[in-house]
Amino acid sequence: MTDKHISSQFDAELNSISTHVLEMGGLVESQLHQAVYALIHMSLESAEQVMENENRINQMEVQIDHEIISTIGRRQPTARDLRFLMAISRTTQNLERAGDEVARIARMVKSIIQNGSPRNLPSSELRMAADLAAALLRKSLDSFARLDTNMAVAIIKGDDAIDHEYNGFLRKLITYMMEDPRTISPSLDLLFLAKSIERVGDHAKNIAEQIIFIVKGEDVRHVPMAAVESVVG
Repeated sequence: MTDKHISSQFDAELNSISTHVLEMGGLVESQLHQAVYALIHMSLESAEQVMENENRINQMEVQIDHEIISTIGRRQPTARDLRFLMAISRTTQNLERAGDEVARIARMVKSIIQNGSPRNLPSSELRMAADLAAALLRKSLDSFARLDTNMAVAIIKGDDAIDHEYNGFLRKLITYMMEDPRTISPSLDLLFLAKSIERVGDHAKNIAEQIIFIVKGEDVRHVPMAAVESVVG
């Protein structure tokens, strides 16, 4: 928060909550990179490490929620401060759900490895979408730290690139399945992996929308891009 309050303790509490959100986001981002590494290199060890760390993300969400509830109860914030705390709650929900998607990727990678699925399927081509999703997640955290609405708009626009990669990958998998029915089952596994990556991008976009809500006081969820840009100005 950039505005100062009469109570320096209130400022400290808000800053502490913000820091914990960024720590949670950093863990989710790290988990995503490791899950993608597990996929590209077919690393069972990396996949299992991601699955083991899933509970840490859940615990961080619970801790942040507790801090938010405690702060609201003690401080009874209004206006921008209340918007800030509401948006943080939504942000942690999106980070937790992104973490769930990452853990799902790891579980599916583990299944693919254990089932000995064909290695000629284009699993490495998921890296582009995964890199885009990780970049959007990082930008959403940077935007949150700075409360940068222009960066938030760029993130919302950037989600379209991940959707484009997902659609292209889907078409390629359909071609593989048509040419060789034996690839149907592993191709479906990769399809669900791609969908989880696409969903991580969606959650980064949702976080960007919350940043605009904090700064501008306008809910820009489910509105056209032109309306979002108009709000930010």
